[in-house]
Amino acid sequence: MQSESLDQLKRWIQKLPRSRMQYPQTLTARAKYLFWRVITPIHPYVRDLLLRLRILRHEGRQNFLLGKIAPHTSIKEFISHLIEIGYGNHFVAWRDDGELVSLRFVVSFMHQYHIRVYEDGEVRAHFEYTPECYPLWHMHEVDMESRREEFLKLMGDRIELAS
Repeated sequence: MQSESLDQLKRWIQKLPRSRMQYPQTLTARAKYLFWRVITPIHPYVRDLLLRLRILRHEGRQNFLLGKIAPHTSIKEFISHLIEIGYGNHFVAWRDDGELVSLRFVVSFMHQYHIRVYEDGEVRAHFEYTPECYPLWHMHEVDMESRREEFLKLMGDRIELAS
């Protein structure tokens, strides 16, 4: 880790602003929105319990590797940049192996850009359905897209490309 210990960085990450759902237009989507407003605070605990009981399974890291954070940029600076442009902590998401933080930018109640940053400086990202709108499609990665060029443009020289 560059200038901060991993524990300090994790404590800082816990204080990041949470991502917010966009208020939907249709009645069905509004019902989903209200459900998620209620369930969101307990969701991570339920998810983790279901994983421990092996009712759900999740291992490894998501697809869509972008690269590693550039040497001249700290992990904290990289994450701060994403927060400044509207990303928020997406603590409801799966936890990948070695993941430090999961961030998302919600485009609509239906879609989001999702970026994961790992302890080793690796960055992975994709565009997908939000779990609030289509939880099963989201969980089964239906229509998940790389959108690599969009993410790389967003990150500029803060990332070294994966080969």
